[in-house]
Amino acid sequence: MRLWLLKERKHREKTQRYIASKARISRSMYAMIESGERNPSVSVAKNIAKILNFDWTLFFED
Repeated sequence: MRLWLLKERKHREKTQRYIASKARISRSMYAMIESGERNPSVSVAKNIAKILNFDWTLFFED
């Protein structure tokens, strides 16, 4: 589980549906990324990071 991603989203009071829509992915794909089931592509990671204002490389750190 990417708790840091969940915290970032909740801190900004955004829904999974909102982030997914802005990142141009499905809500279910976003949920899988947030839960750690899937890794985003670099372009999706950059889109999500831009929306939530954090460094996109966090997705690829251990």
